[in-house]
Amino acid sequence: MIALSLAEIAAVVGGQTHDIPDPSVQVTGPVVRDSREVVPGTLFAAFVGERVDGHDFAPQVVEAGAVAVLASRPVGVPAIVVDDVQTALGALARHVVQRLGATLVALTGSAGKTSTKDLIAQVLRRKAPTVFTPGSLNNEIGLPLTALSATEETRFLVLEMGARGIGHIRYLTGLTPPRIGLVLNVGSAHIGEFGGREQIAQAKGELVEALPSSDDGGAAILNADDPLVRAMASRTKAKVVLFGESAEADVRAENVRLTDSGQPAFRLHTPSGACDVTMRLYGEHHVSNALAAAAVAHELGMSAEEIAIALSEAGSLSRWRMEVTERPDGVTIVNDAYNANPESMRAALRALAAMGKGRRTWAVLGKMAELGDEALAEHDAVGRLAVRLNVSKLVAVGGIEASWLQLGAYNEGSWGEESVHVSDAQAAIDLLRSELRPGDVVLVKASRSVGLESVAQALVETGAEGEVAAR
Repeated sequence: MIALSLAEIAAVVGGQTHDIPDPSVQVTGPVVRDSREVVPGTLFAAFVGERVDGHDFAPQVVEAGAVAVLASRPVGVPAIVVDDVQTALGALARHVVQRLGATLVALTGSAGKTSTKDLIAQVLRRKAPTVFTPGSLNNEIGLPLTALSATEETRFLVLEMGARGIGHIRYLTGLTPPRIGLVLNVGSAHIGEFGGREQIAQAKGELVEALPSSDDGGAAILNADDPLVRAMASRTKAKVVLFGESAEADVRAENVRLTDSGQPAFRLHTPSGACDVTMRLYGEHHVSNALAAAAVAHELGMSAEEIAIALSEAGSLSRWRMEVTERPDGVTIVNDAYNANPESMRAALRALAAMGKGRRTWAVLGKMAELGDEALAEHDAVGRLAVRLNVSKLVAVGGIEASWLQLGAYNEGSWGEESVHVSDAQAAIDLLRSELRPGDVVLVKASRSVGLESVAQALVETGAEGEVAAR
């Protein structure tokens, strides 16, 4: 974080100082909520969780070098006491962002947020120092913590914004007002909570409503291939830039194809020129993510050639998202188990089919959460798609949703041993350990709550006779 005195922080967050001998002492390190991340100069934010109360760690973090604790009660060590730690954290983030003067890029969407955010960061940091959301810490706590990790040298701040209801993104943009806003898509993720795609679009569009006008440098980057996103152009005063495969897109892709290993390649067209891109990531769905990143980068002054080079060299920065590991015995594990919704599940299955040409393919799939009344139909459809894509083996893991996956595959013509329903992750591990053979490609994917990353990890460890070659 930029250096601020404890007195200044207290004034910004409306807090009272307790047990602070010298309020002029500065916070020069990061703001953290995990006691294990404390380093000298840290401000520790004490949150009360379901199992752990951060206030209990106050003496420990100060001994480890924290300058003070941001707390909701006195803790016997230097502290700034506030009514609500989350609100105070947001106020501090807003103050720091205003002081920085960095260009703030915010993005949202139903699928692909984290992968796209990672691409944008890798492209922009070639131009200037860039800070971006780690993983998918995109909520009311993670977003201000990311903003507070920026320093005086930061020129671009790339923030992922999630939403589970109307008003969530409006709140986040109030904490960290963006100049550039990107909306990727409106899909089925959390549809059970929102009640429908129209409500999801309403929530996601709050991002473009928060942008400054085009005269003040605001730019809304919208997916030309998604009608609900494209319609958001009427909700913003900012300049509108369209990306996609549509001929009307300002930044578009032509000649899209997959390499033999399942990596996307295309011709990138921007208003300033065109250049070829071959990505290191896996799956055709990354073309849209790359175009979104390219549109942001072009708006910030990068040339088509600079963008194409950066996209071609970019890798995956976040765990368990199409994370490919090749075992020494020739088995390929694709760990995409961080989360799942119908759109990302379909994209992952298509990537598996592309990667597995001439090889035996396994789709180890579990529940897609928060689909509400759409759950049965969506799981059934994914099971059917696995059959249509000629996936060799479907392993549906878990309870009722997994049975729907298998039922969809069965009804599409997958009989005998082509699909199987197992009770849990360990059963899937046991099955795969006994049946995998050299050359097989295994996709592992489900919603985060299912925890199928344990299957992928176990399979990697099973084949790790020597050093594993991971991409």
